Amino acid sequence: MAEPSRVPAATAPMGILLMVVSSLFSCTGQLMWKLGATRGIGDVILGFALYAVGALLMLVAYRFGELSVLQPILGLSYVLSLLAGWAWLGETITVGRVIGVIAVVAGVAMVARSSR
Repeated sequence: MAEPSRVPAATAPMGILLMVVSSLFSCTGQLMWKLGATRGIGDVILGFALYAVGALLMLVAYRFGELSVLQPILGLSYVLSLLAGWAWLGETITVGRVIGVIAVVAGVAMVARSSR
């Protein structure tokens, strides 16, 4: 029976960077899905392509560290979604949403730093 591959003891900065970029692609893909709901299938297809790139980057990122450190970084998509909704969809940024995003960012930072 093949022995499972070992993950590095600490998460490399490359893994963190890849997860941040993955989150950006995935969030942008989801934004395109939202826009495609009213603008048409082209935006939906573009959304799937962007989301797929994000998923592939995520798979590559997993080679550079611990799941328990890398996976929570995808929580940054909450920040990106808040900003994208405001910038492209005219959504309101409320105090409650800002507090929630700050909490998510603080949690992601704590988890990412815990690997050191």
